[in-house]
Amino acid sequence: MRNVIIIGSGPAGLTAALYAARANLEPLVIEGLESGGQLMLTTMVENFPGYREGVMGPDLIAELRTQAERFGTEIISGDVTAVELGSRPFAVRLGDDVQETTALIIATGASARLLGLPSERTLMGHGVSTCATCDGYFFRDKPIAVVGGGDSAMEEAIFLTKFASQVTVLHRRDQLRASKIMQDKAFANPKIAFEWNTDLAEVKDVDQGVVTGVVLRNNKTGETKELAVEGVFVAIGHTPNTSLFTDQLELDDNGYIVVGESTRTRVPGVFACGDVQDHVYRQAITAAGTGCMAAIDAERYLESL
Repeated sequence: MRNVIIIGSGPAGLTAALYAARANLEPLVIEGLESGGQLMLTTMVENFPGYREGVMGPDLIAELRTQAERFGTEIISGDVTAVELGSRPFAVRLGDDVQETTALIIATGASARLLGLPSERTLMGHGVSTCATCDGYFFRDKPIAVVGGGDSAMEEAIFLTKFASQVTVLHRRDQLRASKIMQDKAFANPKIAFEWNTDLAEVKDVDQGVVTGVVLRNNKTGETKELAVEGVFVAIGHTPNTSLFTDQLELDDNGYIVVGESTRTRVPGVFACGDVQDHVYRQAITAAGTGCMAAIDAERYLESL
């Protein structure tokens, strides 16, 4: 029987573990198959406070993990297969193993949607990115491509014009899905060009280990051509990892967990932090901040029982 179980081991889950452990709650972290979250896909993180020279994403996760363990956090590997929130204590299932807990902190994060190209995955963090705010600075005075046609893609493209010499938007249709105001801003920006009816067929160059260009395929004519770019930003949305909580917690139209005051969900004793409930900021530091909040909320909940 646990005081607190934390599902997820990114900056939100590990910060929650740190605070819960320092409150003598002896938290259990179930790290999941994608341990460490999206930071494990990044290389240099330069916007996390306290690292003036920057820190590699996996190294930052390793530091957070060691810090949480230092104060008594137990971390186990495994993927949660089911949770039961309809009775108390809450049950968390990992295959045949069942863990019971009085309080549950959900930090399962969100996964950036990818195109599914082998070259895209291989070059992730080496010129391919899913976060303009995180990585735009590295592409100062370089040509880049943005994949997508929605509001988030236009936001990324406009933001990236602060750094890049040229931003080419690659969109599979002949018109954008973005809101009118975002379209107008993008069309009015002289640094943004568009390739319509275009699929990204390949990111080059895997052999060199860096992005040197992309192969584009016109999905109307089948013609292919190459475009020289040094960065590719995939902006086709995120999917919150909330399938475990369907019909048990309130989710918004996009599948994110709805929280009320602070990190509390509609089920007393269940808290959510990080990208699983945040579709706006999606930064490591904001995830860590809400992880702190969730741990404090859980501690106060346990004290109230």
